Amino acid sequence: MNNTKAVGIIGIGTYMPEKIMTNKDLESIVETSDEWIVERTGIRERRIAEPGMATSDLASRAAQRALDDAGVMAEEIDLIIVATATPDMLFPSVACLVQANIKATNAAAFDLSAGCSGFVYGMVTGSQFIKAGLYKKILVIGAETLSKILDWSDRNTCVLFGDGAGAVVLAETEPGCGILAARLGADGTGGDLLKLPAGGSRNPATAETISQKMHFVHMNGNDVFKFAVKVMGEAAVKALEDAGLNSGDVDCLIPHQANIRIIQSAAKRLKLPLDKVMVNVDKYGNTSAASIPIALDEAVHSGKIKQGDTVVLVGFGAGLTWASAVIKWCKGADNIAK
Repeated sequence: MNNTKAVGIIGIGTYMPEKIMTNKDLESIVETSDEWIVERTGIRERRIAEPGMATSDLASRAAQRALDDAGVMAEEIDLIIVATATPDMLFPSVACLVQANIKATNAAAFDLSAGCSGFVYGMVTGSQFIKAGLYKKILVIGAETLSKILDWSDRNTCVLFGDGAGAVVLAETEPGCGILAARLGADGTGGDLLKLPAGGSRNPATAETISQKMHFVHMNGNDVFKFAVKVMGEAAVKALEDAGLNSGDVDCLIPHQANIRIIQSAAKRLKLPLDKVMVNVDKYGNTSAASIPIALDEAVHSGKIKQGDTVVLVGFGAGLTWASAVIKWCKGADNIAK
């Protein structure tokens, strides 16, 4: 096994549903206000998938854009990993549906469930297949249609989430580029704090589970907030230490876009000014596993991230889970290992 290989992102793409739901729109659905939502979360609007549009549809479109950006054909992909908490169905996996949609006929495929940390989990997992020499090009996708599992009468959850997808193509890169270090973690004792209680083997679908709204997101917001504030900064710092770097080396922080106050807390822990932090929670809300790749893509295309920059990705999610990665951004054909 050759663990000296460098693995990085050679292509990136996103897909956001066209429908925009503003806080004002929510005021007509549930007892809330634009001012209340903005003050507590920083969210102003979010994207909502149209009826009939599933997670695999968003994921496939983001995947194709990432392939186009990388200049890679679908049949060159060896593996597809989809991080999601909102699969089209329990099985087959979203990854298999994407494989069929984009005609990645040579790819293995599986889904990964780590909540909002899922994309970084998937990226780290994919990188190990390349380091091991098993695969050369891997698609990692974070995709969600959270609007499908929200109780739109629960103002504590329905105002927070949105739909979207982000994808990257991973490949071996030149030494010193790509993923420099990563940390993954979990604390299953907090599993009850953020969950979808029914629809699995514990609580199969019945008239009772439906009437009790057990097929919607259930969240203890205060405890999740406390956990996030604690773990986001810590996870980022540990990954930087593993890379032999410190917060002074960070050019851009890409945090999971859950809440502006959590993002500000992570920036403060890293002693980073907010102009070095990517924030788009105001436009998209919390898109769970899609959040980090969407923010990363936007940071790259807006010029916030440049060649050679040190970028930190960090997120937390249901499980409870957390994940962080330090990347040397060297995307481009000249930096792909020959």
